[in-house]
Amino acid sequence: MPDIETQTRIQNSILDPIERRALHWLAERTPQRITPDTLTIIGILGSLVIFAGYVFTNTSSGFLWLASIGFIINWYGDSLDGTLARFRKIERPKFGFYIDHIVDAFSQVIVFTGLGLSAYVRLDIACLAMSGYLLLSVLAYVYAFVTGVFRISYAKIGPTEVRVIAIVANILVFFFGNPVYEFFGADISAFDSLIVVIAVLLALFFLITSIRYGRSLVGVDSK
Repeated sequence: MPDIETQTRIQNSILDPIERRALHWLAERTPQRITPDTLTIIGILGSLVIFAGYVFTNTSSGFLWLASIGFIINWYGDSLDGTLARFRKIERPKFGFYIDHIVDAFSQVIVFTGLGLSAYVRLDIACLAMSGYLLLSVLAYVYAFVTGVFRISYAKIGPTEVRVIAIVANILVFFFGNPVYEFFGADISAFDSLIVVIAVLLALFFLITSIRYGRSLVGVDSK
């Protein structure tokens, strides 16, 4: 199996060129007292802010702004920790990979659960999307373990794009509301519909990519 220290990261999402420059700029200006571990904790706090923001929308739609701020905090901590470690040349490939993705899994569960407990999205629909996201994450980890190639984005969409989509959805719901309509006897909101679309896309990405990866690995062990 490939060594994690020689792992190749593939990130070709829509916002990647802008994000790389922004992260490098932030890494250059981050005070020495702030470490990659500090940023990891900030990322976790961001996911908890998202959770609280969504849950509190049951009392006021204004908490959608808190959830959106949480996405920005989560991006700052989650995206900058690895960049800062590489910039300062203090990488810990094995520990970093382990902590980063354990934290990612925790954050995904927290965010989707908060969304499902909000005033706008049904819990079962949020859990459906969470399942798709986790399946795609597991696929990325397994493929990285087998081949040494860790793919972060699919179809030009990565974690940062997902955060942007969530923030835009929050803004639209705040200003235009969340109309509910009947679909095959069930009440479905506009936000529900968006999450269903995301869940379906995640499931398709998982199925298509896992089949493609499987085909590419046929016969590898015999070489």
